[in-house]
Amino acid sequence: MAIQWFPGHMTTARKKAAETMAQIDVVVEVLDARLPEAGSNPMIHELRHFRQRPCLKLLNKVDLADPEATRAWIDYYNRQPGVIAVAISAKKPGDVAKLAGLAQKLAPHRDDAFKPLRLMIMGIPNVGKSTLMNTWVKRKVAAVGDEPAVTKSQQRINLSPRLILVDTPGMTWPKIEHDADGFMLAASHAIGRNAVIDEEVAIFLAGILLERYPGLLKARYGFSPEGLDATGVLEAVAKKRGCILKGRGGELDLEKAAMILLTDYRSGTLGRISLETPASRQAMLAAAKRHKVADTAPDTAA
Repeated sequence: MAIQWFPGHMTTARKKAAETMAQIDVVVEVLDARLPEAGSNPMIHELRHFRQRPCLKLLNKVDLADPEATRAWIDYYNRQPGVIAVAISAKKPGDVAKLAGLAQKLAPHRDDAFKPLRLMIMGIPNVGKSTLMNTWVKRKVAAVGDEPAVTKSQQRINLSPRLILVDTPGMTWPKIEHDADGFMLAASHAIGRNAVIDEEVAIFLAGILLERYPGLLKARYGFSPEGLDATGVLEAVAKKRGCILKGRGGELDLEKAAMILLTDYRSGTLGRISLETPASRQAMLAAAKRHKVADTAPDTAA
C-alpha cells in the first residue's frame, strides 16, 4: 500500500505560503522528533531555498522520542548551513521561551522595532504547530486537535514590536516518494485515517519495534517478541488484549489490535521511540537508489 494524502485546501495553503515567504526573515519548521526527515515537507525546503531564508528546525514531541536518536538528529541538522536545530516540547513554556533568541541569531539584522523579526511557522499536519503558537503567545490563538489538518488558514500575530509570527496550516506534499515515509507519517497520525489501512500501518510499526525496541513490546504487552515477525506481533497484541471477533470462532480482531498498538505508540505509553535515525535514513535512501538503478537497467538476458 502506497500512502498519499493531499487534501484540496493544501494547494491553496502552499500558494499562500509562497507569497508570504517573501515578507518573512526566518522559517521555523516544526518537526516530529520521532521522524524528522520523513516528516519534513520538501515543498517547505524548496520555498525557503528559493527565497534564501534560514531555518530554525524544532524537533517537537521530544518527550516521545528516543533521546539518543534525537541527539543524532540535532547534530545532523546543526551541520547544515543556515540552520539551527533544537529539541523541544511545544507544551513547555521554558522550551518555547528560548526560540526567539535562536531565531534572532539567524537574522541578526532584524533587531529593533523598526525592523521586527518576522517568523513563519511551518510543518506537516498534527506536528504541534498550534500548540507551539498557543504556548508562545500565552493564550489560545490556534485550534488544537488530535486529528491532522485542524488549521486551514494563515494567521499573523504581532507578539511584540520586535517579533511577528505567521502561523500556517499543516501541509503534506502531492507525492510521497518513499513508501516507508508514508507509513511513518501514518503511524504518527500526520495523515488522515481515510488514506490508510490501520492494520498495514501497525504491521510496519511492529517491524520497527521488533528491530529496535523489542524490550518495550515485552514490557507493555507481556509477551516475548523473540521469533515473531511483524504480523506475529500484532497477533500477540490481539491475544494479550482479548481482541476477538464475535461469532467468528475465536478469530483475532487484528484491526482492533492495530489501533491499540498505534495508540500506545502515538501517546508515548509504549515508550520513547524514534522511527528513524540519520543512519537508518541514509541506509533507506541508499537501498531506494539501488532499487531504482536495478529497475531502470536494460534487460541483457538472451
